[in-house]
Amino acid sequence: MRTGMAGLGRLRAGGLLAAAAASVLLGLAGCATQQSERGGASEMVTPADDSEARKRARIRLELASGYFEEGKVEIALDELKQVIAIDPSFSDAYNMRGLIYMRLGDNRQAEDSFRRALALNPRDPDALHNYGWLQCQQARYPESFRSFEAALANPIYAGRSKSMMLLGLCQARAGLKPEAEATLARAYELDAGNPIIGYNLAQLLYQRGDYNRAQFYIRRLNNSDLANAETLWLGVKVEQRMNDKVAMDQLGDQLRKRFPQSKERQSFDRGAFNE
Repeated sequence: MRTGMAGLGRLRAGGLLAAAAASVLLGLAGCATQQSERGGASEMVTPADDSEARKRARIRLELASGYFEEGKVEIALDELKQVIAIDPSFSDAYNMRGLIYMRLGDNRQAEDSFRRALALNPRDPDALHNYGWLQCQQARYPESFRSFEAALANPIYAGRSKSMMLLGLCQARAGLKPEAEATLARAYELDAGNPIIGYNLAQLLYQRGDYNRAQFYIRRLNNSDLANAETLWLGVKVEQRMNDKVAMDQLGDQLRKRFPQSKERQSFDRGAFNE
């Protein structure tokens, strides 16, 4: 079982520097394929190749994953102890343990867990993705970039758009806005429906003064059911720059009706477009 970005359909797009907290939940349990070197050639290793111990460990890992997704982190950790006791070489267990410690704010234990996962399976893109996000949160940007790029180098990696998204967000955090814009544009090509990608790409374009392209991305997001106060406010500011008062007022009306207590509505009422 692989778990994709948790709650994407329910996730409201956040700001440029904090939008992707849920996206670390990539690859909670490792039932997808891995790669190994056999006879000089790269081959897929699937669950059918598992030993009996690995099969038992995998079942418990799926239980731990379920508990983690329900927010029962202590029970999930107890299950992981059993997984590691059954199969100490199961890298996915350490990867998931790292995610749990990230959730708990214990970065030291998270780091140790991701390092153990990668020592056992250096090419695991899910562990690289998660470790990259931890490094990004600690402002270890060059290390973070290398981790995401290593994940993206895996030709069978299914989470490519999510790693590209986080790489772009981390590049923006590091002040590398042109690089971030290019990375997020590539991520958008892979997953145009992701609200975090669309919002942050539109915001970068707006900051750079490319209002026409920013309008394309933010309009598409605001015309979906994933729009929120933050995306509507960015849309207002883009339309204001494009001198489209009709579109600007329509978005402002949505802010007043749907998010009457939001700070974005208050900014709209003040006409604080440049704050």
